[in-house]
Amino acid sequence: MSKVKVGINGFGRIGRIVFRESFNRDNIEVVAINDLLDLDHLAYLLKYDSVHGRFNGTVDIRDGKLYVNDRHIRVTAEKDPTQLKWDEAGVDVVAECTGIFTTIDTAKAHIVGGAKKVIISAPSADAPMFVMGVNHTKATAADTIVSNASCTTNCLAPLAKVLNDEFGIVEGLMTTIHATTATQMTVDGPSRKDFRGGRAALLNIIPASTGAAKAVGKVIPELNGKLTGMSMRVPTADVSVVDLTVKLAKETTYEAIMAVLKNAADTNLKGILGFTEDDVVSQDFISDSRTSIVDAKAGIGLNSTFFKIVSWYDNEYGYSSKLLDLAHHIATL
Repeated sequence: MSKVKVGINGFGRIGRIVFRESFNRDNIEVVAINDLLDLDHLAYLLKYDSVHGRFNGTVDIRDGKLYVNDRHIRVTAEKDPTQLKWDEAGVDVVAECTGIFTTIDTAKAHIVGGAKKVIISAPSADAPMFVMGVNHTKATAADTIVSNASCTTNCLAPLAKVLNDEFGIVEGLMTTIHATTATQMTVDGPSRKDFRGGRAALLNIIPASTGAAKAVGKVIPELNGKLTGMSMRVPTADVSVVDLTVKLAKETTYEAIMAVLKNAADTNLKGILGFTEDDVVSQDFISDSRTSIVDAKAGIGLNSTFFKIVSWYDNEYGYSSKLLDLAHHIATL
């Protein structure tokens, strides 16, 4: 098959990084962007990024059109996805990155608008959720609208899969120490989610809810009801870390667990799961395309069945990278 052609709806943090990462791929290309932002501003945000640095290429506007590396990218500003005429741009898969059209019924508007398939860049209440390396092989050609789950689920699920396959997970609690996101406030104000969510992101560690751990039960059915978790939002711009505390069915050692995870990172989960024994901190994972990098030195064990596993993830870049992997996978089924 020739290159899979992707259209992006919503050019926020994830939309822009999906676009950036597409230029590192030979098998996929972004051909169209839809966002309500004016073209000059859109090009500026693509060219300069406070976290990931300058775009590695050229970004130009000529005669009111966007050119990236001298290639024309169709840009529209349409509120109604049914009017986007994705097919006229040759789009195979739409990356739905607005955070608005997150159900099958709402995302279906892109199909009406000419797309063949849609990937929602968020958890979905009813669309099938797939995590690369965990359950993506269960996707079928009939799955026209799918969810890439959340960035935290993409970190936790590969970890949980390896642990469950090798040792069996009895139960577990997860905390994600999570970087600030666009929905938070720079100064105190009202939040749609909860009171604490409206407090100043730059000044506070903010406890928050997350469905990421429970969502693992959707992509690994045998773990349904065995995992739950919470989030602590911290004043950093990017990169988060999962702290997974688990009770295992089989007795083992922390060293044996690390050996199994390292093997998975080097073999069947290469490029998805990572492993490090270095003295790393969060900034060391900026723009890392893997979604879960086990930190061998950070975890601990209490006894032969009770362990804490720590795994890093660039919640922007890793997630966006796997969204493109999933886009290529479902487009070629």
